[in-house]
Amino acid sequence: MTTEYPGTGDPARSLALLWRTRDRPTRRGRPDLTVDRIVRAAIDLADTDGLPALSMRRVAEHLGVGTMSLYTHIPGKGELLDVMVDTVYGEPTDPPHPPDSHWRTRLAHIAHTNWNRYLRHPWLLHVATTRPPLGPHAIAKYDTELRAVEGIGLTDLEMDAVVTLVNGYVHGAVRGAVEATQAPGHTGMTDEQWWYAHAPYLERALDPRRYPTAARVGTTAGEEYGGTTDPTRAFTFGLDRILDGIAVLVANRPDTTPAAAGR
Repeated sequence: MTTEYPGTGDPARSLALLWRTRDRPTRRGRPDLTVDRIVRAAIDLADTDGLPALSMRRVAEHLGVGTMSLYTHIPGKGELLDVMVDTVYGEPTDPPHPPDSHWRTRLAHIAHTNWNRYLRHPWLLHVATTRPPLGPHAIAKYDTELRAVEGIGLTDLEMDAVVTLVNGYVHGAVRGAVEATQAPGHTGMTDEQWWYAHAPYLERALDPRRYPTAARVGTTAGEEYGGTTDPTRAFTFGLDRILDGIAVLVANRPDTTPAAAGR
């Protein structure tokens, strides 16, 4: 699927929409049509049909209005995508852990929050993250994530790098979970059905003497997972290893006190 890039619209218009400094239609605009209603319709469309289905025309059809009526509120698809991303960043989540909780707990909460957001809105995986929309929710998200590692002995650049590392890991790991969720609809088979359809042929073709490690480990994992993989378990395992690595970085800070390292 083609990657969509935020920030392709007019910067002044996008920022005005993101911060709602201009949210009034022209006199020709429908009074029941608002930026929030248009954006919510666009998100619903992308959630259901994917990002390729997103267009001003499809959003208008979803709302039961003429396409031109959308342009009195939103200049085009580029600006619409910016507001969509910022809006889902602002959706309610579980409250963050208090500042006195351990930094691992706070970072794990950040990772799981982002994981769940991708599962709710899989189209986010196809939106580039290098140029996030500079809206209030995106900035609040970044601020919250940085505060998860505030005061544990890292420099400002290391704090930014740790947040980027965790978010990048989630972005990559959640693809497997999304694919596993969507696979039955695309293939017509559950994981269990797929496995049992292939297993008899694999048993005849796979020579354990030629592939001893793959045969042993694959059999053990397949029996445990009931398929080829368990994306959620893999995500948790990988996240723990990343947090272990960050713990080493924190412990090796020359100016880190034991109290700071434990926060």
